[in-house]
Amino acid sequence: MTQLIYERSRPGRRASSLPRYDLPAVPVPPELARKSPPRLPEVAEPELVRHFTELSSRNFGIDTGFYPLGSCTMKYNPRVNERVVGLPGFRDLHPLADEDDVQGALELEWNLQEILREVTGLDAVSLQPAAGSQGELTGLLLMRAYFDDRGEGEQRRRIVIPDTAHGTNPASVTMAGYELTPVSTDARGNIDLDDLRAKVDEHTAGLMLTNPSTLGLFDENIEAIRDVFHNVGALMYYDGANLNAVCGISRPGDMGFDIVHINLHKTFSQPHGGGGPGGGPIAVRDTLAPFLPVPLVVRDADRFRLDYDRPKSIGKVRGFSGPFGVFVRSYTFMRAWGPALREMSEVAVLNANYLLARLRDAYDLPYDRLCMHEFVLSARNLKREHGITATDVAKRLMDFGFHPPTVYFPLVVPEALMIEPTETEAKETLDAFVEAMLAIAREARDDPEAVRGAPHGRPVERLDEVRAAKQPVVRYAFDHEEVASAGEAHPVEAPQGA
Repeated sequence: MTQLIYERSRPGRRASSLPRYDLPAVPVPPELARKSPPRLPEVAEPELVRHFTELSSRNFGIDTGFYPLGSCTMKYNPRVNERVVGLPGFRDLHPLADEDDVQGALELEWNLQEILREVTGLDAVSLQPAAGSQGELTGLLLMRAYFDDRGEGEQRRRIVIPDTAHGTNPASVTMAGYELTPVSTDARGNIDLDDLRAKVDEHTAGLMLTNPSTLGLFDENIEAIRDVFHNVGALMYYDGANLNAVCGISRPGDMGFDIVHINLHKTFSQPHGGGGPGGGPIAVRDTLAPFLPVPLVVRDADRFRLDYDRPKSIGKVRGFSGPFGVFVRSYTFMRAWGPALREMSEVAVLNANYLLARLRDAYDLPYDRLCMHEFVLSARNLKREHGITATDVAKRLMDFGFHPPTVYFPLVVPEALMIEPTETEAKETLDAFVEAMLAIAREARDDPEAVRGAPHGRPVERLDEVRAAKQPVVRYAFDHEEVASAGEAHPVEAPQGA
């Protein structure tokens, strides 16, 4: 059985030694001094190296296997991105360097802004937001500044969000001080226009929508939706999490959106997950440009500079001009594709429809339409006939070497399985994923216990999720009686000589 690092600990063992200097010891102020030595594991260097190597082998990422996490666009990140971001001129930059000394970096940022203007079909871009969620909040703050400037800030207090929206959208609305107005989805997976028209009036500030939606469907009524909002003076906000479906094919600005955030780390490649790193630039129409965060990167003839002279700006939403390493990686990715960036989205859509066509007979298809870059199936037939849930399917997939898709989202689909293959997977990988999904559907009928008990043979097998939610153990429990009695923890002495 694999032991934890604390269980491998033996008093007095060390993996390193600190240099000793002939200097007087500096006393620690009593109020800052520890009352007892820290409980640190004591192991030799080979044990330490093996511990972290073992942990790394348990991690699953896009470099180790297929990662069809719906709506998150977990695509392969080309290694050339890392080579470019590691160039000394980029790697060693200091954010407080003089503008004359960082002209290359500012030129890259300006070029990135120009590409994003073209991709979105809008007029001005700020690179500053650090992630999509912060891009959402920034977009809503721009709405507030815009309406305040027009004297309508107190009047327009409502933001409309469809029931298929990303989970961060309602949170962003609340953080920005707006009221949430939900709108339902119709039988074809579009926004219900009758429900929408009944809820939009002169008190509406705007709409938050991603198109295609989290169902992987392009809204067939997007022009009518645009008219509903623009006819009452409200704004249209585009959540760019699903931009990977439409680059070079259709532009949010042309659809009628006034504000767009772009997930650089999703659409334009950047290792992400676990909270970062990410980039969430915001693009807007010219009527909203005066309110963008400062500084903006501007070009004066052949020179580039940071523009802080923007009196209507909402201020800063992040330190300096944004997450520069993300800019370098995404710009490298864009330049590698060049004019063929449209092909990226076309292949992503093709891959998704290929998977959908092969899986639609084994799982329920809630909306019988061609999808865009992702699609949503339902395991409700498996649950109804064999007692197998979407969670069971997802956990069984791990035994086939695949990361599970998103489950139980969007909420409008019971037992939802949300699958996004991206453009970077080969047909052989897609076929292997299909065979695994079909095998699980057969097992649900012939051997349901094998599915309910999954995963098998993984470092961590099936957990009691209810107990884990009610009694989370997030640290090594030296003195936790219940865990210790089950053999999960052992007493560890404080390090000798600490």
